[in-house]
Amino acid sequence: MTASALTPPRRPNLAEWKFTVIETFDIAPRMRRVVLTADNLDTFEYRPGQALVMQVPLPDGETGRRDYTIRSLDKAAKRLAVDFVLHGNTPAPTWARSAKAGDEIVARGPRGRTVFAPSADWHLLCGDETCIPAILHILEDMPAGARAFAFIEVSGSEDEQELSTRADAKIEWIHRPGGDAGPSSIMLDRIAGFEFPEGNGHAYLIGETSNVRSQRHHLIERGFTRDRISSEGYWRPGRIGGHDHVED
Repeated sequence: MTASALTPPRRPNLAEWKFTVIETFDIAPRMRRVVLTADNLDTFEYRPGQALVMQVPLPDGETGRRDYTIRSLDKAAKRLAVDFVLHGNTPAPTWARSAKAGDEIVARGPRGRTVFAPSADWHLLCGDETCIPAILHILEDMPAGARAFAFIEVSGSEDEQELSTRADAKIEWIHRPGGDAGPSSIMLDRIAGFEFPEGNGHAYLIGETSNVRSQRHHLIERGFTRDRISSEGYWRPGRIGGHDHVED
């Protein structure tokens, strides 16, 4: 057996980008948009649903990696938007709250595999408020005639956002009975009650890792093949940074 056969494949190196903040503003009571620019941003290539690995300041003066979904990109204006859920005093929300025009931040990317599957007959997108940027961006970029169903779990109506899309998309905002997002069966129960349309669907499951895993298992039990499910854990209690690729 060759040495190459024993060595697991390495992830491709991600391009480094040195961003400067243009402006920041709140788009919901608990979500802030940070608009960034960079040299050569007009050459940036990505697919809606992908993320940047941002080097955010830590309390000890070092930086830590945090994955945040790209919300939008205007190449002509060299403006890239990232939305931050303002939960607690963790490093990324803390940086987003204080960021101002002229501040700089380094990021690598894009990365991520939860992107639009054009061959599917219909699309099911599920996630909590941390997934709103990805879900809305994917829906906005879908072509006319695409059929999509989105279930988004939030704390209340104040977290809901408007959507403009050419697709035939139906969004259902699921309000939690109280408290913050976390491991629960709220989304799983809604998916269990969803009657699949005719044809081959593709599911995009994102959010808290254990929730995503349960939802994935449920869809497989109902006949989904693994290649028709894009599943990614955006976060889990106690984890610092990074996304989990949920494939089991």
